[in-house]
Amino acid sequence: MLRLLLLFSLLAADARAALRVLPKDFNADKEQQMMRAFLRKQVHAAMDARLKELEEALQSPAALAAYQGKRKNFLRWTLGEMPARTPLNARVTGVLREEGFTIEKVLFESRPGFYVTANVYRPSGKGPFPAVLHPCGHSANGKAYREYQKANRLLAQHGFVVLCYDPIGQGERRQLVNADGRLPLKPTSEHAVLGPAPILLGGGLGRWMVWDGVRALDYLAGRPEVDAKRLGCMGNSGGGNLTSFLMAYDDRIVAAAPGCFMTTHRRKNEKPGPGDAEQNLFAQIRKGFDHPDFILTRAPRPTLILAATADFVPIEGTWEAFRQAQRAYTVLGHPERVALVEANEKHGFSRRLREGAARFFARWLQGRIIEINEPENVPVRTDAELQVTPKGQVLLMKNAQSIFDWFATDEKQWAAQRQPLTRDRLQQITGIRRAAELPPMEGLMFLRKVDQPRPMMWEPEEGIHLPAVHWPEGDQVPVLITPAEGLNSALPAADKLRAAGHPVMIVDLRDLGETATRNWRFPGADWYISYLLGRSFLAMRTEDILQCAKWLAEHHKTPTVHLIAHGETTTAAQHADALEPKLIGRLTLHGDLASWKTLMTDRRANRHLHTIHPRALQHYDLPDLKQLQAGGK
Repeated sequence: MLRLLLLFSLLAADARAALRVLPKDFNADKEQQMMRAFLRKQVHAAMDARLKELEEALQSPAALAAYQGKRKNFLRWTLGEMPARTPLNARVTGVLREEGFTIEKVLFESRPGFYVTANVYRPSGKGPFPAVLHPCGHSANGKAYREYQKANRLLAQHGFVVLCYDPIGQGERRQLVNADGRLPLKPTSEHAVLGPAPILLGGGLGRWMVWDGVRALDYLAGRPEVDAKRLGCMGNSGGGNLTSFLMAYDDRIVAAAPGCFMTTHRRKNEKPGPGDAEQNLFAQIRKGFDHPDFILTRAPRPTLILAATADFVPIEGTWEAFRQAQRAYTVLGHPERVALVEANEKHGFSRRLREGAARFFARWLQGRIIEINEPENVPVRTDAELQVTPKGQVLLMKNAQSIFDWFATDEKQWAAQRQPLTRDRLQQITGIRRAAELPPMEGLMFLRKVDQPRPMMWEPEEGIHLPAVHWPEGDQVPVLITPAEGLNSALPAADKLRAAGHPVMIVDLRDLGETATRNWRFPGADWYISYLLGRSFLAMRTEDILQCAKWLAEHHKTPTVHLIAHGETTTAAQHADALEPKLIGRLTLHGDLASWKTLMTDRRANRHLHTIHPRALQHYDLPDLKQLQAGGK
């Protein structure tokens, strides 16, 4: 259809700021933008295949057990190997006394020097008590958020020990702190900054968050008043995400209540799109691991879905997840162990959800079916009162290690283990096909006068349209330009090259220029969908370059082309050159990223999200490509 509708509006040289190949309304429909539609189609196909597999698994307990084992193995693979358990060095820095319980201010180390701040709500009496782990959602003040305090108080008043802790980047655990103690970013923005480095290292930010939760469980289970055989976990929003990860990962969690998170990938990627950096697991969709699988993996242990019907998390997906869980628990003979509590409200840990969680834990961790109602006007403590550290941030403590310090340490360890890079290994690691393996470019060309560029639209794969312009005149080496800011930005360079006798082609790689995705929930959303699909923007764009370069060389009957790359296209250009040095005879980079290693400590690393490849730093860094660019094996 696009071929039929393709327009070309190339103005004269004095007005070329309006140069455009694709129709002006291309990508205007938020729901049908090119990359969004392209990736959504793959999401749906993967989820359809998963539903077929699930249907077969639901035929018997044995088949379901095999399905569960496959998902458990995937979860451990995608999160990666966890670090060794080290001393927690836990200490209580203060105690607040309330009627019927106390609030302890607790500090422990999930890794050496990597501090976790928490409040422990302890009922009066000796115990042993059941206990609930409460990872916070995306609140700026973490454990001090009013709704989280209310949930903790309600459980403590009914005989539960509750450990509520600050996840990385929230509360007292912000990783971007100015020298004067001020915080430059919001928590979710901080998570975006922290996202690229652990993806390059393997496991993603989710791996770090899960390990904090595992060590929090270690501490909780080790307290003398806690019954380690009666552990629960609850959380809302980002805390619902962490609860889902932990309840599927750690078998010590008997009962779990994820809130305002559970839906399906099909629904979520239609609207609002993928979650924040820590919520996305590499190849999760490709491997057929949907949101309900966090529940199915732990079946038939008790699980409660907490949901808000007016949430931005699609409630339709929540209902579908619940129905799938119900069927699985029924197959295993325990349909009563999975439940859904809804609040006709917007996103948040509302009173109805807090009460539902308390009743659920009372039933499954205390053996009591009772009515629990939260009193009116629940008092809460101030942020300062609940503060664990002396100055309100762990990084202001002596000898504290930031996550950036740990990123740098992990990178050094991987660098020491790397084997020499070869083209075969590079291809195996990235999945990038060589030029000879790529299908010929299918193009649509509108011819104009010889002194005008030829507008072209490439289709490297179904659903992807790459706009390009080509000046065919000249007897020198042809030049391929890949701008980061659209076709118009490369016109001055094209003019100089044409004057020197070079044929020139400018092409917008996918999701750049005219095909750039707009109006998503956050920048990089399309990248994270590809990450969930187990695909790499870097690999896709490298193949785009190789296809264009191959066509350009063949068209001009020359063995090589000169590749000029700008901005975020430079990393793909380096890979194209490394894999095909004979085709890319010369490479010129503008604004390139010298090394992925620099992202380990870059406070604006999310700027380079589209230039990275998952787990690449386990095997190579960008400087390692130079030996291949120079003609290495």
